[in-house]
Amino acid sequence: MADADPFQDVVALAQDLIRCQSVTPVEGGALSLLGGRLSALGFECHRVTFSDENTPDVENLYARIGHTGPNLVYAGHTDVVPVGDEAAWTYPPFGAEIHGDILYGRGAVDMKGGIAAFVAGAARYLAENNGQTPGSISLLITGDEEGPAINGTVKLLQWAKENGHSFDHCVVGEPTNVEALGDMIKIGRRGSFSGTITVTGQQGHVAYPHLAKNPISEMARMIELLTFEPLDAGSEHFQPTNLEIVNLDSFNRAWNVIPGKAELRFNIRFNDHWDASKLEQMIRQRMAGCANKTGLEITLAVEPIVSDVFLTEPGPLVDILTSAIHDVTGVQPKLSTNGGTSDARFIKDYCPVIEFGLVNKTIHQTDEHVSLDDLRNLTEIYYRMISGYFSKSEA
Repeated sequence: MADADPFQDVVALAQDLIRCQSVTPVEGGALSLLGGRLSALGFECHRVTFSDENTPDVENLYARIGHTGPNLVYAGHTDVVPVGDEAAWTYPPFGAEIHGDILYGRGAVDMKGGIAAFVAGAARYLAENNGQTPGSISLLITGDEEGPAINGTVKLLQWAKENGHSFDHCVVGEPTNVEALGDMIKIGRRGSFSGTITVTGQQGHVAYPHLAKNPISEMARMIELLTFEPLDAGSEHFQPTNLEIVNLDSFNRAWNVIPGKAELRFNIRFNDHWDASKLEQMIRQRMAGCANKTGLEITLAVEPIVSDVFLTEPGPLVDILTSAIHDVTGVQPKLSTNGGTSDARFIKDYCPVIEFGLVNKTIHQTDEHVSLDDLRNLTEIYYRMISGYFSKSEA
Protein backbone atom coordinates (compact mmCIF):
# COMPACT_ATOMS: atom_id res chain seq x y z
CA MET A 1 0.00 0.00 0.00
CA ALA A 2 1.13 3.57 -0.72
CA ASP A 3 2.25 5.72 2.19
CA ALA A 4 0.52 8.87 0.94
CA ASP A 5 -0.59 11.37 3.55
CA PRO A 6 -4.38 10.88 3.84
CA PHE A 7 -4.88 14.43 5.03
CA GLN A 8 -3.32 15.80 1.86
CA ASP A 9 -5.11 13.19 -0.24
CA VAL A 10 -8.54 14.12 1.11
CA VAL A 11 -8.22 17.70 -0.12
CA ALA A 12 -6.95 16.67 -3.54
CA LEU A 13 -9.66 14.00 -3.92
CA ALA A 14 -12.38 16.41 -2.84
CA GLN A 15 -11.13 18.91 -5.43
CA ASP A 16 -11.05 16.29 -8.17
CA LEU A 17 -14.59 15.17 -7.36
CA ILE A 18 -15.94 18.73 -7.27
CA ARG A 19 -14.47 19.37 -10.72
CA CYS A 20 -16.67 16.58 -12.09
CA GLN A 21 -19.87 18.29 -13.24
CA SER A 22 -22.16 15.55 -11.98
CA VAL A 23 -25.46 17.43 -11.77
CA THR A 24 -28.27 14.88 -11.37
CA PRO A 25 -28.58 12.57 -13.31
CA VAL A 26 -25.30 13.18 -15.19
CA GLU A 27 -22.40 11.06 -13.93
CA GLY A 28 -19.91 13.72 -15.02
CA GLY A 29 -16.88 11.52 -14.45
CA ALA A 30 -17.31 11.41 -10.66
CA LEU A 31 -18.01 7.68 -10.40
CA SER A 32 -15.19 6.89 -12.84
CA LEU A 33 -12.78 8.93 -10.74
CA LEU A 34 -13.95 7.39 -7.49
CA GLY A 35 -13.90 3.86 -8.90
CA GLY A 36 -10.34 4.34 -10.11
CA ARG A 37 -9.15 5.52 -6.70
CA LEU A 38 -10.90 2.66 -4.91
CA SER A 39 -9.61 0.04 -7.34
CA ALA A 40 -6.08 1.26 -6.65
CA LEU A 41 -6.71 0.61 -2.95
CA GLY A 42 -7.78 -2.98 -3.66
CA PHE A 43 -11.56 -2.54 -3.79
CA GLU A 44 -13.58 -4.60 -6.24
CA CYS A 45 -15.76 -2.07 -8.04
CA HIS A 46 -19.04 -2.55 -9.87
CA ARG A 47 -20.66 0.13 -12.03
CA VAL A 48 -24.38 -0.54 -12.34
CA THR A 49 -26.89 1.45 -14.39
CA PHE A 50 -30.60 1.31 -13.65
CA SER A 51 -33.58 2.43 -15.72
CA ASP A 52 -37.27 3.00 -15.19
CA GLU A 53 -40.23 4.51 -16.98
CA ASN A 54 -40.28 8.30 -17.26
CA THR A 55 -37.00 8.68 -15.38
CA PRO A 56 -33.45 9.09 -16.70
CA ASP A 57 -30.97 6.22 -16.54
CA VAL A 58 -28.66 6.52 -13.53
CA GLU A 59 -25.16 5.14 -13.00
CA ASN A 60 -24.19 3.86 -9.56
CA LEU A 61 -21.12 2.38 -7.90
CA TYR A 62 -20.71 -0.47 -5.44
CA ALA A 63 -17.20 -1.10 -4.16
CA ARG A 64 -16.03 -3.67 -1.62
CA ILE A 65 -12.78 -4.85 -0.12
CA GLY A 66 -12.92 -8.09 1.85
CA HIS A 67 -15.10 -11.17 1.48
CA THR A 68 -16.29 -11.86 5.01
CA GLY A 69 -18.33 -10.15 7.66
CA PRO A 70 -18.81 -7.88 9.36
CA ASN A 71 -19.39 -5.61 6.38
CA LEU A 72 -19.22 -1.91 7.25
CA VAL A 73 -20.90 0.13 4.53
CA TYR A 74 -20.49 3.80 3.71
CA ALA A 75 -23.33 5.25 1.62
CA GLY A 76 -23.38 8.50 -0.28
CA HIS A 77 -23.94 10.20 -3.62
CA THR A 78 -21.77 11.97 -6.15
CA ASP A 79 -24.62 13.79 -7.88
CA VAL A 80 -25.16 17.45 -6.99
CA VAL A 81 -27.92 20.01 -7.41
CA PRO A 82 -27.69 22.66 -10.16
CA VAL A 83 -25.50 25.69 -9.46
CA GLY A 84 -28.25 28.23 -10.17
CA ASP A 85 -26.97 31.61 -11.30
CA GLU A 86 -23.30 30.88 -11.95
CA ALA A 87 -22.55 34.61 -12.12
CA ALA A 88 -23.59 34.89 -8.46
CA TRP A 89 -20.77 32.59 -7.34
CA THR A 90 -17.65 34.23 -5.98
CA TYR A 91 -15.54 31.39 -7.40
CA PRO A 92 -16.39 28.95 -10.24
CA PRO A 93 -18.82 26.33 -8.88
CA PHE A 94 -16.82 23.48 -10.44
CA GLY A 95 -13.42 25.09 -10.03
CA ALA A 96 -12.72 23.58 -6.59
CA GLU A 97 -10.64 26.60 -5.68
CA ILE A 98 -9.05 27.01 -2.26
CA HIS A 99 -8.94 30.47 -0.73
CA GLY A 100 -7.49 30.72 2.73
CA ASP A 101 -8.56 27.56 4.52
CA ILE A 102 -11.78 27.15 2.51
CA LEU A 103 -12.54 24.88 -0.45
CA TYR A 104 -15.34 26.24 -2.66
CA GLY A 105 -17.53 24.34 -5.09
CA ARG A 106 -20.80 22.59 -5.70
CA GLY A 107 -20.72 19.37 -3.72
CA ALA A 108 -17.99 20.50 -1.32
CA VAL A 109 -20.31 19.66 1.57
CA ASP A 110 -23.15 17.75 -0.08
CA MET A 111 -21.42 15.42 -0.34
CA LYS A 112 -18.22 14.98 -2.29
CA GLY A 113 -16.15 16.26 0.63
CA GLY A 114 -17.61 13.57 2.87
CA ILE A 115 -16.93 10.84 0.32
CA ALA A 116 -13.34 12.01 -0.06
CA ALA A 117 -12.91 11.92 3.73
CA PHE A 118 -14.17 8.35 3.99
CA VAL A 119 -11.97 7.14 1.15
CA ALA A 120 -8.94 8.83 2.73
CA GLY A 121 -9.81 7.39 6.14
CA ALA A 122 -10.25 3.90 4.69
CA ALA A 123 -6.97 4.26 2.76
CA ARG A 124 -5.11 5.08 5.96
CA TYR A 125 -6.66 2.09 7.75
CA LEU A 126 -5.74 -0.26 4.91
CA ALA A 127 -2.21 1.14 4.68
CA GLU A 128 -1.68 0.45 8.37
CA ASN A 129 -3.03 -3.09 8.03
CA ASN A 130 -1.22 -4.23 4.87
CA GLY A 131 -4.35 -3.82 2.79
CA GLN A 132 -6.24 -6.32 4.93
CA THR A 133 -9.34 -6.09 7.07
CA PRO A 134 -10.91 -8.70 9.40
CA GLY A 135 -14.22 -8.10 7.66
CA SER A 136 -15.26 -5.96 4.72
CA ILE A 137 -15.53 -2.28 3.89
CA SER A 138 -18.04 -1.30 1.22
CA LEU A 139 -19.14 1.89 -0.47
CA LEU A 140 -22.65 2.29 -1.85
CA ILE A 141 -22.55 5.38 -4.05
CA THR A 142 -25.53 6.56 -6.07
CA GLY A 143 -26.01 9.14 -8.79
CA ASP A 144 -29.59 10.28 -8.17
CA GLU A 145 -29.98 11.13 -4.49
CA GLU A 146 -30.68 14.73 -5.43
CA GLY A 147 -33.18 13.58 -8.07
CA PRO A 148 -36.19 11.24 -7.97
CA ALA A 149 -34.22 8.55 -6.05
CA ILE A 150 -35.73 5.81 -8.21
CA ASN A 151 -32.71 4.41 -10.07
CA GLY A 152 -30.19 4.82 -7.28
CA THR A 153 -29.88 3.45 -3.77
CA VAL A 154 -33.14 1.46 -3.77
CA LYS A 155 -32.12 -0.59 -6.80
CA LEU A 156 -28.45 -0.73 -5.88
CA LEU A 157 -29.37 -2.30 -2.53
CA GLN A 158 -31.52 -4.87 -4.32
CA TRP A 159 -28.72 -5.57 -6.79
CA ALA A 160 -26.22 -6.06 -3.96
CA LYS A 161 -28.51 -8.49 -2.15
CA GLU A 162 -29.17 -10.47 -5.32
CA ASN A 163 -25.43 -10.72 -5.85
CA GLY A 164 -24.75 -12.16 -2.43
CA HIS A 165 -23.78 -9.03 -0.49
CA SER A 166 -25.11 -8.45 3.01
CA PHE A 167 -24.51 -5.49 5.28
CA ASP A 168 -23.97 -5.37 9.03
CA HIS A 169 -23.87 -1.63 9.68
CA CYS A 170 -24.03 1.48 7.53
CA VAL A 171 -22.91 5.08 7.88
CA VAL A 172 -24.48 7.59 5.49
CA GLY A 173 -22.12 10.51 4.95
CA GLU A 174 -24.74 13.23 4.47
CA PRO A 175 -23.83 16.58 6.10
CA THR A 176 -25.46 16.23 9.52
CA ASN A 177 -23.78 18.88 11.64
CA VAL A 178 -25.52 22.19 12.27
CA GLU A 179 -22.89 24.53 13.68
CA ALA A 180 -19.60 22.65 13.94
CA LEU A 181 -18.16 19.30 12.96
CA GLY A 182 -19.11 16.73 15.58
CA ASP A 183 -22.24 18.30 17.00
CA MET A 184 -24.78 15.82 15.59
CA ILE A 185 -25.23 12.19 14.59
CA LYS A 186 -28.52 11.27 12.94
CA ILE A 187 -29.91 8.01 14.35
CA GLY A 188 -33.24 8.15 12.54
CA ARG A 189 -35.55 10.27 10.45
CA ARG A 190 -39.17 11.29 10.54
CA GLY A 191 -41.37 9.94 7.79
CA SER A 192 -42.83 11.93 4.92
CA PHE A 193 -46.45 11.63 3.74
CA SER A 194 -47.98 13.77 0.98
CA GLY A 195 -51.40 14.21 -0.52
CA THR A 196 -53.76 16.39 -2.53
CA ILE A 197 -57.23 17.48 -1.40
CA THR A 198 -59.66 18.67 -4.07
CA VAL A 199 -62.89 20.55 -3.35
CA THR A 200 -65.35 20.63 -6.24
CA GLY A 201 -67.92 23.43 -6.17
CA GLN A 202 -70.00 25.21 -8.80
CA GLN A 203 -68.47 27.84 -11.07
CA GLY A 204 -70.40 31.07 -11.42
CA HIS A 205 -70.35 34.87 -11.72
CA VAL A 206 -69.13 36.77 -8.68
CA ALA A 207 -72.21 39.06 -8.91
CA TYR A 208 -74.52 36.07 -8.43
CA PRO A 209 -72.92 34.05 -5.65
CA HIS A 210 -76.25 32.37 -4.82
CA LEU A 211 -76.00 30.58 -8.17
CA ALA A 212 -72.51 29.25 -7.45
CA LYS A 213 -70.74 27.21 -4.79
CA ASN A 214 -67.34 28.65 -3.95
CA PRO A 215 -64.82 25.84 -3.28
CA ILE A 216 -62.28 28.27 -1.84
CA SER A 217 -64.57 29.14 1.07
CA GLU A 218 -64.89 25.45 1.76
CA MET A 219 -61.16 24.95 1.37
CA ALA A 220 -60.54 27.63 4.00
CA ARG A 221 -62.63 25.61 6.44
CA MET A 222 -60.75 22.49 5.39
CA ILE A 223 -57.40 24.14 6.15
CA GLU A 224 -58.65 25.09 9.58
CA LEU A 225 -59.76 21.52 10.25
CA LEU A 226 -56.41 20.17 9.08
CA THR A 227 -54.23 22.53 11.08
CA PHE A 228 -56.19 23.74 14.11
CA GLU A 229 -54.88 21.06 16.45
CA PRO A 230 -51.31 19.74 16.79
CA LEU A 231 -51.00 16.15 15.68
CA ASP A 232 -48.84 15.19 18.66
CA ALA A 233 -46.29 16.57 21.11
CA GLY A 234 -43.34 14.51 19.89
CA SER A 235 -41.78 11.41 21.42
CA GLU A 236 -38.58 10.34 23.14
CA HIS A 237 -36.43 10.54 20.02
CA PHE A 238 -38.56 12.60 17.65
CA GLN A 239 -39.86 16.15 17.40
CA PRO A 240 -43.60 16.76 16.92
CA THR A 241 -45.32 15.77 13.71
CA ASN A 242 -46.10 18.76 11.50
CA LEU A 243 -48.56 19.17 8.63
CA GLU A 244 -47.72 21.93 6.18
CA ILE A 245 -49.82 23.30 3.32
CA VAL A 246 -47.40 23.54 0.39
CA ASN A 247 -49.74 24.73 -2.38
CA LEU A 248 -53.28 26.07 -2.87
CA ASP A 249 -54.70 26.69 -6.34
CA SER A 250 -58.12 27.37 -7.88
CA PHE A 251 -56.76 27.45 -11.46
CA ASN A 252 -58.66 30.71 -11.96
CA ARG A 253 -57.16 33.96 -13.27
CA ALA A 254 -60.41 35.90 -13.85
CA TRP A 255 -61.62 38.64 -11.48
CA ASN A 256 -65.32 38.05 -12.09
CA VAL A 257 -65.53 34.27 -11.85
CA ILE A 258 -66.11 32.06 -8.82
CA PRO A 259 -63.96 29.00 -9.56
CA GLY A 260 -65.42 25.56 -9.81
CA LYS A 261 -62.55 23.71 -8.15
CA ALA A 262 -59.82 24.27 -5.59
CA GLU A 263 -56.84 22.04 -4.92
CA LEU A 264 -54.66 21.86 -1.83
CA ARG A 265 -51.36 20.01 -1.54
CA PHE A 266 -49.85 19.11 1.82
CA ASN A 267 -46.90 17.29 3.33
CA ILE A 268 -46.69 15.71 6.77
CA ARG A 269 -43.38 14.97 8.48
CA PHE A 270 -44.34 12.37 11.07
CA ASN A 271 -42.77 10.69 14.06
CA ASP A 272 -43.16 7.21 15.54
CA HIS A 273 -46.71 7.90 16.74
CA TRP A 274 -47.86 7.51 13.15
CA ASP A 275 -47.66 5.48 9.98
CA ALA A 276 -49.10 6.11 6.51
CA SER A 277 -52.34 4.26 7.23
CA LYS A 278 -53.04 6.20 10.43
CA LEU A 279 -52.26 9.51 8.75
CA GLU A 280 -54.59 8.83 5.83
CA GLN A 281 -57.34 7.81 8.25
CA MET A 282 -56.85 11.02 10.26
CA ILE A 283 -56.99 13.21 7.14
CA ARG A 284 -60.15 11.51 5.89
CA GLN A 285 -61.83 11.94 9.27
CA ARG A 286 -61.11 15.67 9.26
CA MET A 287 -62.28 15.92 5.65
CA ALA A 288 -65.53 14.20 6.57
CA GLY A 289 -66.17 16.73 9.29
CA CYS A 290 -66.14 19.42 6.63
CA ALA A 291 -67.91 17.63 3.80
CA ASN A 292 -70.82 16.53 5.95
CA LYS A 293 -71.78 20.16 6.64
CA THR A 294 -71.74 21.50 3.09
CA GLY A 295 -72.41 18.70 0.65
CA LEU A 296 -69.55 19.75 -1.62
CA GLU A 297 -67.45 16.97 -3.04
CA ILE A 298 -64.10 16.70 -1.25
CA THR A 299 -61.59 14.07 -2.38
CA LEU A 300 -58.16 12.96 -1.24
CA ALA A 301 -55.39 11.59 -3.45
CA VAL A 302 -52.43 10.18 -1.51
CA GLU A 303 -48.98 10.18 -3.10
CA PRO A 304 -47.86 6.56 -3.51
CA ILE A 305 -44.28 7.11 -2.29
CA VAL A 306 -44.17 7.39 1.50
CA SER A 307 -40.96 7.63 3.49
CA ASP A 308 -41.33 5.63 6.68
CA VAL A 309 -40.21 6.89 10.04
CA PHE A 310 -37.30 4.90 11.44
CA LEU A 311 -34.97 4.84 14.42
CA THR A 312 -31.65 3.08 14.90
CA GLU A 313 -31.40 2.48 18.61
CA PRO A 314 -28.09 3.62 20.08
CA GLY A 315 -25.64 0.73 20.19
CA PRO A 316 -22.05 -0.29 19.41
CA LEU A 317 -21.72 1.62 16.11
CA VAL A 318 -23.10 4.82 17.65
CA ASP A 319 -20.74 4.38 20.60
CA ILE A 320 -17.70 3.85 18.34
CA LEU A 321 -18.54 6.89 16.20
CA THR A 322 -19.31 9.04 19.24
CA SER A 323 -15.97 8.14 20.78
CA ALA A 324 -14.13 8.94 17.52
CA ILE A 325 -15.87 12.31 17.24
CA HIS A 326 -15.08 13.23 20.83
CA ASP A 327 -11.44 12.16 20.52
CA VAL A 328 -10.94 14.31 17.42
CA THR A 329 -13.08 17.36 18.17
CA GLY A 330 -13.65 17.31 21.92
CA VAL A 331 -17.39 17.49 21.19
CA GLN A 332 -20.02 15.11 22.53
CA PRO A 333 -22.42 14.77 19.58
CA LYS A 334 -26.17 15.03 19.98
CA LEU A 335 -28.15 12.04 18.77
CA SER A 336 -30.87 13.48 16.55
CA THR A 337 -33.68 12.54 14.15
CA ASN A 338 -34.46 16.01 12.79
CA GLY A 339 -34.22 17.28 9.24
CA GLY A 340 -35.58 15.92 5.99
CA THR A 341 -35.28 12.51 4.41
CA SER A 342 -32.14 10.80 3.12
CA ASP A 343 -31.23 7.50 1.51
CA ALA A 344 -30.99 6.07 5.02
CA ARG A 345 -34.75 5.50 4.67
CA PHE A 346 -33.96 2.75 2.15
CA ILE A 347 -30.89 1.31 3.85
CA LYS A 348 -32.71 0.77 7.16
CA ASP A 349 -34.44 -2.26 5.60
CA TYR A 350 -31.06 -3.97 5.14
CA CYS A 351 -29.06 -3.11 8.26
CA PRO A 352 -28.81 -0.60 11.12
CA VAL A 353 -27.92 2.82 9.69
CA ILE A 354 -26.75 6.13 11.12
CA GLU A 355 -25.64 9.36 9.47
CA PHE A 356 -22.63 11.57 10.02
CA GLY A 357 -20.85 13.99 7.72
CA LEU A 358 -19.84 17.62 7.34
CA VAL A 359 -21.49 20.87 8.48
CA ASN A 360 -24.64 21.54 6.45
CA LYS A 361 -24.80 25.37 6.56
CA THR A 362 -24.02 25.91 2.88
CA ILE A 363 -25.62 22.90 1.18
CA HIS A 364 -27.50 23.76 -2.03
CA GLN A 365 -26.38 27.38 -1.70
CA THR A 366 -24.36 29.70 -3.88
CA ASP A 367 -20.70 29.53 -2.78
CA GLU A 368 -21.09 26.12 -1.12
CA HIS A 369 -17.86 25.52 0.77
CA VAL A 370 -16.03 23.48 3.39
CA SER A 371 -13.06 24.24 5.59
CA LEU A 372 -9.93 22.19 5.04
CA ASP A 373 -9.76 21.56 8.78
CA ASP A 374 -13.21 19.95 8.66
CA LEU A 375 -12.16 17.71 5.76
CA ARG A 376 -9.07 16.61 7.64
CA ASN A 377 -10.89 16.11 10.93
CA LEU A 378 -13.68 14.13 9.26
CA THR A 379 -11.00 11.91 7.67
CA GLU A 380 -9.55 11.27 11.12
CA ILE A 381 -13.01 10.54 12.56
CA TYR A 382 -13.83 8.05 9.82
CA TYR A 383 -10.41 6.41 10.22
CA ARG A 384 -10.93 6.00 13.97
CA MET A 385 -14.47 4.73 13.42
CA ILE A 386 -13.26 2.05 10.97
CA SER A 387 -10.44 1.05 13.33
CA GLY A 388 -12.77 0.88 16.32
CA TYR A 389 -15.37 -1.07 14.38
CA PHE A 390 -13.01 -3.84 13.38
CA SER A 391 -11.20 -3.86 16.70
CA LYS A 392 -14.54 -4.52 18.39
CA SER A 393 -15.47 -7.24 15.86
CA GLU A 394 -12.20 -9.08 16.62
CA ALA A 395 -12.66 -8.85 20.40
